[in-house]
Order: sequence, then structure tokens, then C-alpha cells
Amino acid sequence: MKAVRNIVLALFGLMVFAVVAVGVAILVIDPNTYKPQIEQVVEDNTNLDLILAGNIGWSFIPLGLELNNVEATLDGERLVKLDQLIAQVNFWSLITMSPQVDTFVLDGLDARLSVAKNGTGNWTRVMPEPAGEANATEQAAEAQPETAPTDDAEPTASAPLNFNVEDVRITNAQVHYDDLSSGQSITLEDFSLAASQIKLGQQFPLELAFRFSTGEPAFAVDGRINAQLAANEALSEFEVSGLDSQFELSGKPFGEKTVQTRLTGAIKANLENQTAMLTNLRATLANLELNTNLSVSGFGDQPTISGDLKIPEFSLKQLLSNLGQAEIETDDPDVLNALGFSTSIGGPSGKLELSSLIIKVDDTTFNGMASYGLANQAIGLKLTGDSFNADRYLPPTSEEDTAPSSAEPSKTSAAGQTEEGDLLPLQTLRELALDINLGLSELVVSNLTINDIKSVITANNGILKLSEFSGKLYDGSFTTNATLDARTDNPAWVIGSKVTNVKTLPMLKDLAELDLLSGAANINIDVKTQGNRVSVLREKANGEINFNLAEGQFTRMNITRMACQGIALANGESLSTSDWGTSTPFNDMKGTLKIDGNTLNNTDLVAALAGMELRGDGSVDLKASDLNYEIGLRVVGEVHRDNACRVTDYVKGAVIPVECRGNFSEDPAKLCSFDGSRFRDTLKTMAANAARKKAEEKIDKAIDEKVGKKLEEKLGSESGDKVKDALKGLFK
Repeated sequence: MKAVRNIVLALFGLMVFAVVAVGVAILVIDPNTYKPQIEQVVEDNTNLDLILAGNIGWSFIPLGLELNNVEATLDGERLVKLDQLIAQVNFWSLITMSPQVDTFVLDGLDARLSVAKNGTGNWTRVMPEPAGEANATEQAAEAQPETAPTDDAEPTASAPLNFNVEDVRITNAQVHYDDLSSGQSITLEDFSLAASQIKLGQQFPLELAFRFSTGEPAFAVDGRINAQLAANEALSEFEVSGLDSQFELSGKPFGEKTVQTRLTGAIKANLENQTAMLTNLRATLANLELNTNLSVSGFGDQPTISGDLKIPEFSLKQLLSNLGQAEIETDDPDVLNALGFSTSIGGPSGKLELSSLIIKVDDTTFNGMASYGLANQAIGLKLTGDSFNADRYLPPTSEEDTAPSSAEPSKTSAAGQTEEGDLLPLQTLRELALDINLGLSELVVSNLTINDIKSVITANNGILKLSEFSGKLYDGSFTTNATLDARTDNPAWVIGSKVTNVKTLPMLKDLAELDLLSGAANINIDVKTQGNRVSVLREKANGEINFNLAEGQFTRMNITRMACQGIALANGESLSTSDWGTSTPFNDMKGTLKIDGNTLNNTDLVAALAGMELRGDGSVDLKASDLNYEIGLRVVGEVHRDNACRVTDYVKGAVIPVECRGNFSEDPAKLCSFDGSRFRDTLKTMAANAARKKAEEKIDKAIDEKVGKKLEEKLGSESGDKVKDALKGLFK
């Protein structure tokens, strides 16, 4: 026991001696006398010029060093300037072998970083590059013996870090960064940090403030952050609680306005277990708010994420105004003022699933679910909505839009035309993996009302399919399917559509304010094409459109009057009726449009009109918006009550020609008219029919008067009639 006592006394004596020695050294040695030597050492070993203009002070308890007014220049330009640095260590913690930083103060730091036009940063020139450094490095690498890793080596466990800091304060710090190669400048200024009682394993407060700004575009952030931080001794678990951070954003991106944003909540992460939690996290940007609770398990490529996310109802128009952005002008000024989003988040490892998904767009609510594969970026979406009026969100109609267009199409010089670009990003499409199912009870678009919309879209390995797009439209229905093969740079398109019993008159009125054609439309479309530009798609298109319009009428075109013009001309008379009306009823108009690039050809147009059969053929040039059509109206019965339009024997069976020609962007009702040039051939036919009729009448009369009676006397009545008819046929 005596020996132990002696050892303890000896150690205590050594400690007292060390304390006294340190105290004497601090009292005796003045570090300011070594300023020239310190400055010279820095200049000898770096490219810096160190200027110690202020006082250097010692402190004993706590043991520390104080520097004042320090500056380092590089090639005559300031690199770093420091008003004050205080670093103090608790002396007794050194004696007990448990070092504890008492105080760390950094005030007035000013760092100037710059990048030259050649891309070299000034900080890379601080240390001189010794001659032959590269060769020495290579020789050292060659001399380094190769050591194979051993499988039985056990990892060395690091002891927990005993880290304690009483007080940390950084004030008035600033960093300036100028990049001459890009013209960008960045400044971090008014930076301050305060933390106290920093000890691993327990919470400590943190206060942070700064101003961050850029030169081009002019942008600034003024931030203040308050939180309670904690970390375990192994530095594997971190926690931020009581987070309250506020930021003011200003500058050119926000139209010189100041935008308020805030982030509150708590964050916890465990690096060893690879878990993280966001609790009651609330982020706001002007009038936009986001709330979430999330937990993450696994920091690799296959994490598991669960929680919830909600964006309460907000006005997008007000948000854009608050952010200094241009206003979105809509036909209905009351839209985009009530948007919202909420969902529950879950799913297996590597997949993000959004369940109970609710999206609110003004008066419309969408419900459904969504998923996203983190590894393959596969997107799944199933969404249904009630009623959505897309026209309310279109730009308002201007006076130019409503002004009547000139009959002469505008001409643009070739030099002024914009070069046509690709329609779709093919490489992006090849990488898509989609499974989308959308439904909408009612959609109003281009003033059309469509009900019970269903849409199924899939994409995989560069093949996109619209396997169903269907709905109800004006007492009828439609269904469309399409396939896009984007695996090559010349994508192939296949489009099919079927329209059943859709009433054309109300649809055309709602779509384009056209009162032109009525009836129940039945249409089948089958088209194939190739290309990735609109012009190429039209040039390569081929297929056909079969159509049938039952019990309809041309509502702004009186074809009967056109036919009567020809009949009256044939009769050598003039029409007396003045009120012809503006419509022409018909039954079962049908035909086939053959698609050949930009041209639609039709050779089998057929329709039944009052007293006439309509047949037509012609073409439509989509590129030139040109219509070239010839219609023949074969007279088969009484056409109209006007006496000049009476159907005589030689008129019956004649074809009255009608032509439809012109640019179909103009008024369609004015494109068709009676074709007088072709009617000359019809008149020749009618004249021939009339002459033949008169000749037949003369022959019949001559046979009856001169031959008929003698035949009846010699052969009898019955046999005489037969011979008489045979003679008439022979002469005819």
C-alpha cells in the first residue's frame, strides 16, 4: 500500500509540476515576439504572404490561444482575412485525459475564392508544386510492395469519440466566389453560428443565420435556422428536433419580389440501421404548404418508404403572383384557385406506392392510386375523376381569334419559315415503362361533351399502346386504339377507331359552330404511317375510312334546287319557286375514303335523295386544304313541286352534275354548286332521248294507221297485234 501511495503522490506531483510549468511558460513567453518567424515559415513553405497585424494572446485556464487581425494574401491579392480567432481547451480535461473544447470563436472571416478564365482556382496555388513531384510519386508507387488482403483479418473497432465543446461561435463570416470562366459570382455573407453544451449522446441547441446571393441572375437567400441537434458517440445516429428554419428569397427569378418560405419538423437518421424518419415535417412557400410524415428503411437502391403526404388546397394563380411569375390567363378567371393533393405512401422494397390518392382541381376530384419502381422507373397509375371542363383552362379568346379569316391564305417566305422538329423524344419513349388506366365521367373539350371516358395506356421496351380510349358522345359512342413502335428512328404508327351513331349536327355546332350536316354517323378508321414529324406522318399515311350517315340532311346546302336548275334548263323554262329552303334531306349516305399520303380519295359516294340518287367521287388534298369533288344526281322520280322542275320522260334517268371545289377552310356551304359545263353533255343525252321518243311515236302511229288494220283483217286481232309489235321493235 505504501508503494501505491508513493506512485499516486508522484503522479500528483507531476501534474502539479505540469500545471506550474505551463503557467510559467504562458507568463514568461510572449508569442508576439515570434511573429516574424511565423510569417517567414508560412512564406517559405507556401505561396502565401502571412500578415499577423494584431495581438497574439495566451490564456491559462482555460488553456487557449487568441489571434487578432490576421491576413493571408496570394500574389498580392487577399485570400483570407480574420479579425479574431479564439481557441480554448479546458485545461483540467487535458489532465484527466478527456479533452474538452471550452470555447471556439471565429469572427470576421473573409475568404476570397476565384476561378480564372482557364478554369484554375486560386486556392490550388496556395502550395508550391515541387519539381519532379510527378516522378517521385510514380517511383514511390513502384516501390510500394503489394500486399494481398487477408480474409482472416478482423476489423479494428474504433473506440467511441469523447467529444465535448462548451461554446462555438462564428460571427460576421463571408466567402466570395468569382468564376471568370462563366461570369458567375456567389457570395455567402453575414454568416453566424452559435452552439453550446455540445456533447455526443445528448441534445444541444444550434442557431444559424446567413445571406447567400448570386450575381447572374441576381438572386439572394436570407436564412435563419434554429434546431436541437444530437448525435451518438459512434456518430452513426443523428437527430434534428424542434427544427424551425425561415428563408427569404428575392431577386430576378421572383420578379424582384421577396418570397417567404419555412421548414419545421423533426428528422432522425440511423446510418448503421439505414433508417430515417421525417416527423411532422411542414414546408411552406408563399401560400403553398406541404405536410408529411415519412419513414425510410434502407439507403440503397431498394429502400422501403412509408408515410403520408398532403398539400392543402391552394391557389396556383396566387402562388405565381407571390413568386413574381407571369399570370396564367384562362378563359375562366376562377379556375386554378383550388388545387390540392393527398396520399398515403407505402409499398414493398424498391417500389413507391401511393394509395388513397386524391387530386383536387377546382370543382373536379380525382381518386385512385399510383406506383413508381425505383430501379426500373416503371410508372403505374389508376385514376378516375368526376367532371372536368378543359375549355375553362384554355387561354381567353382574343379579338384576333374571333375576327373572320381572309379567303386568301397567308403566305410565308421560305426564309421566314421555322424548320420542323421531331415530334417525340424517341430515346425517352424507349425507356418508359407505363401502365396507366384513366377514367372520367364527363369531359368538356373544344366545347364537346364526352361521357364515360376510359383510357388504358401501356409502354414497354419502346412499344406504346393505347389499347382503349372510349366514351359516349352525342347519343353515340366511340372507341380508339393505337400502337406506336418507337424501337427504331423511323417509328411505326397503327391507328384504329370506330364511331357508332354519333349525331353530327349538335357535335359540329359545339365543336366549330357549323350548322352543316345532320345524321347519325358511323365511321370506321384504319390508318398506318411512319415517321417522327407531322409532315412525314401525313406523307406516309395509308389506310381507309368507311362512313355511313343515316337519315341525315345537308342543313346549309339545297342540292334539290341545284338539280332543279338543270331540269328547268332542260325543259326550257325558269324556276318560279323562291323559297327553296337551305337544307336537303337524304337517306344512308355512305362511302369509303382511301388514304394515300396527304390525299383522301373517294369513288363510291352514294346517297338517296327525294326523287334522286346521289353518286360522287373526288379527292381532298390535306396539305393544300383543297377539295375537288364531282357529284351526279340521277333523276329517278319527282324532285320538286315547281312545274319547271317536272320530270318528263326524257328527263327521267338523266344525271344532273354538281361540283364541290375550293379551299375547305372557307365556308363549306359555298363550295358546291350546279355544274353548267358538264350539264351540256346531259342536255345532249336529253335531246337524243327526246328525238328517239318522237321517232318511236311516229313509227308507232304509222304502223297502227297503215299496217295494223290489214294485219288484223288477215291474221286476226291477237296474231295481228303480235306482228304489229314485232314491226315496231324492228324499226326502233
